Amino acid sequence: MKHRGRHRRRRRGRALRATLAGTALALTAAATLISASQATVDDAPGALKPLSASGADGQLSLAEQRVPQRWLDRLASEMGRPVGVGTVLGGADRTLRDAGDCPAAEKQALPIEPAATRAYCFGGADTRGWRPGAVTTSGDADDDGRWGENRVILSGWTRGGGEGGSMDGPAPERGLAKVAFVDTDAPGRLRYTWALLAVPVDGGRDYRGLVSPLSGMVWYQDKLLVTTREGERNALYVYDMDRIQRATVDSDAVGRVRGGWAAHGSRYVLPAVGSYALPGGDDAPRPAAVSLDRSTSPDSLVASEWVPADGERRTRLWRYALSRDPARSGLLATGSSGRAAAVEAYETKTSDVRGVLSHRTGWYLNRGSGTAEGHGTLWRQDLDGARAARCATDETRHCWSGPSGALSHWEETGEVWSQSGRMLFTLPLASVDRALG
Repeated sequence: MKHRGRHRRRRRGRALRATLAGTALALTAAATLISASQATVDDAPGALKPLSASGADGQLSLAEQRVPQRWLDRLASEMGRPVGVGTVLGGADRTLRDAGDCPAAEKQALPIEPAATRAYCFGGADTRGWRPGAVTTSGDADDDGRWGENRVILSGWTRGGGEGGSMDGPAPERGLAKVAFVDTDAPGRLRYTWALLAVPVDGGRDYRGLVSPLSGMVWYQDKLLVTTREGERNALYVYDMDRIQRATVDSDAVGRVRGGWAAHGSRYVLPAVGSYALPGGDDAPRPAAVSLDRSTSPDSLVASEWVPADGERRTRLWRYALSRDPARSGLLATGSSGRAAAVEAYETKTSDVRGVLSHRTGWYLNRGSGTAEGHGTLWRQDLDGARAARCATDETRHCWSGPSGALSHWEETGEVWSQSGRMLFTLPLASVDRALG
C-alpha cells in the first residue's frame, strides 16, 4: 500500500496554474433565456445562525465502524491483489468530449454567471439511466493536487433518475452507485473508466452493490468518503483508494458469478472498508452534500443536509475535523468512544442545497432551480449576511447551473469543480467571488 508521503510534491505555482487555466469558453449557456418566474428576486437567506456543536453532539456525532480486516483479506485473496489509482487510470477506455463538441441541450445546464472556463460532457450511451451527483478531485486528496503522478477527478453517479436526473433532491431514488475515474493530465483529452462502489458481505466471500443515491463524496489522503442513505443510520461509507479490485466478468450482475466477479459492467470494484453511522432519532441530520475545507486546521469535512424548498425548517450545516494520526489516514478525528463529533454547526434559510463549500469565513451553497429547465442560485453566506452570484448587471440570481450537483474546491489551482446533467465543468473560485459583487 502506498503511503501519503510518497504522493506529496512541491507546489507548482504559476506555471501549473497557467497549464490548467485553459481558454475561457464561449458557452451557449450564457444565452439561455430566463423565465419570468426566475427573474423574480428571491428573499436573501440572511446570515448564518450559529448552533452549539457540542450541544447538538447527540445529533451530529458519527460512530465509526470498520469492515473486519479478515473480510477484506479474504475478498482480495479470491479476486486478486488490489490495485491503485494509477492502474485504474492506465486502463481508462472512454473519453470525455470537450464542451465545443457537446450537444447544445446539454450545455444549457452550465452556469450563466460566472461562466465555466472549461467544460466536458459524458456520452449519453455511457450514462443513460444514471443520475450525476458527487465530485471530488486529487486536489482534495493531496495538497499538491496530484495522486502519485496523476491529476484526477472522480465523478459519482447513481443508477436511476432518467436522462437529466431527478429534481426531487438527493434521496428519493435508489440504485447502484459508480464512480468515473477521470485522468486530467491532458486537459484537452480527458479519459476515464468506471468503478462500482460495493460493500463486502458473507465474511468477505462476496460483495453487493452500494444501493444509495451518491450526492456527495470527498477523497482525502487514501480514503474516499461518500454519502449514503442505506438503512436508517448510515451516513458515510469509507473506501480505500489503494484497495481497488478488478472485475473479471462483463455482466450486469454484481458480485461473485460463474467464472469470476462482476460489477454491473464496470471494470473495477471499490469494496467499502468502513462506515460512519448516525445516532438514532428522526431529527438527526443526514449529510447530503459534503466537501473538503483545507483553510481550517486541521483540514475538515463540511456537510449540508437536504431540506426541500417547501420544508418547514432550516437547513443545517456543520463540519468534522479530519484525523492527523498517520495510522488513521483519511478518516475523521474521533474521541475515545470512537465517535466523530462536529466541531462547528450553523443553520441557514437556504433550502434545496445541492452542493456545499466552506473556505475561510464563507460558506458557498448551491441551491437547486426547482425545475428541470431552470438555473439554480449560488449563495455565499457568513455570520454577517448572504450574497448571490448575479446575472450581469440586473438583480436576477438564477445564474448557476441547472440540475446542479456537488461542489469541490481544488485549492492548489483555485478552481471549483461541479457537474450538472452530463456536463462536468470548472471555474475559478475567484470568479465566483467577483460575481457576488
